[in-house]
Amino acid sequence: MTNKTNASNNTTAANETAAFEDQAVKGAGSSAEKIFGGMAKPMFKSKGGKKSPLSIALLAVFMVLLFVAPIYLQGMNEMYLLSSMILIGLFTISALGLNIVVGYAGMLDFGRMAFYAVGAYSAAIIAIPVAGLLGPTLEMWTFPFALIFAGLMAAFVGWILSLPVMRLRGDYLAIVTLGFGEIVRITIQNNPFGLTNGMLGLPNRGDTIPAPPFLDWLRETVHWSINDLNFHFMVTRNVYWYYVILIVLILAVIIIRRLDHSRLGRSWAAMREDEVAATAMGVNVTKAKTWAFVLGSFWGGIAGACFVFQMGAVSPEPFNFFNSVIVLAVVVIGGMGSIPGVLLGGVLILVFPAFIRWLAMNHLTEAGGGIPDLVSNLRNLLLGLFMVLMMIFRTKGLIPMKSKFYNLYGKGKSDKGDSVGSATGTVAEAAPKGGAGS
Repeated sequence: MTNKTNASNNTTAANETAAFEDQAVKGAGSSAEKIFGGMAKPMFKSKGGKKSPLSIALLAVFMVLLFVAPIYLQGMNEMYLLSSMILIGLFTISALGLNIVVGYAGMLDFGRMAFYAVGAYSAAIIAIPVAGLLGPTLEMWTFPFALIFAGLMAAFVGWILSLPVMRLRGDYLAIVTLGFGEIVRITIQNNPFGLTNGMLGLPNRGDTIPAPPFLDWLRETVHWSINDLNFHFMVTRNVYWYYVILIVLILAVIIIRRLDHSRLGRSWAAMREDEVAATAMGVNVTKAKTWAFVLGSFWGGIAGACFVFQMGAVSPEPFNFFNSVIVLAVVVIGGMGSIPGVLLGGVLILVFPAFIRWLAMNHLTEAGGGIPDLVSNLRNLLLGLFMVLMMIFRTKGLIPMKSKFYNLYGKGKSDKGDSVGSATGTVAEAAPKGGAGS
């Protein structure tokens, strides 16, 4: 009898304690909401999932600046800054591909420049024979063919890489991808089957990469000057490639964004959050990983093809480990899984050293005494310091990925109409129809 009474008292006390803790949590949450509620509100409000007028206006201004920038830089003869912006565009396209692997699928990849190199060399190898087949009149259309071919070759190499790493995670996956990047670079240097020409690069002596469509016509047709402002503009090779790469970048953003909202994107999200739970709910993790590597590699190959056509030549030096780290830093510092974050990270991480070098070479020349060279050589050190500070104060990146919540009753809604978040729902929407047994 005494034992039953003690057990009843313990149960009552436990229930009272749980009720008290629950009330305390609710009270704390209510107080926090009152205090920090205003700070948690978005900067640009939207209704019904639509962007606010202010955000649309800012986006429009940003796009106008992107299209006007090369005209101003070319007219004012700021060729170094224009070339740097082209490089930023190429690295950002590659970073968007890496964002699929790291941000969406949650797999660490240190070999990004391998696919960049595969795309560049594939385009260079195929360009010369295709131009010969098309003849002088149609050889300018070699670029679109080489672009698609390079992307598909890089995607094929990404598929090959995905086969042995299916069961690897975290540090082990990072080491394998790092080694794969070095294997590709060293293989290119060793000139396999006489395709890459070793350290001399491509094209071979006597060959040239054909000009892309309408470049010669635009160069002869579009030009004007404003003598009072010392402004002289013409469509140079750099201006042409800036716009081509900008168009490719916009297409990459649109396509990758659509992937994020697809069933495959939900499979990546489920796998990223909990691979075991995703597998238990019927998500084909092997298929999701394979598609992540294939699609991420595809955009790396596209960037590499644009690079070789823009430069007119390619050699193994740019495809080193340091550049792979830079591309990864763009994704991590910008915000893993966030397309706006990757774009902003690409601008900041790649503009920073270029701007320091431009400042040293153009505005510190009067100082003399080796100061310009010293400042220029310190640009990577300052970039590293910037990265450290970013990781201290913005641990989730400049623009963190917005969490998407799904459940069995619809996106972000319960059967009672309350806003809820359900990780299980994300997995359920990613799973094939018919559940885990299908």
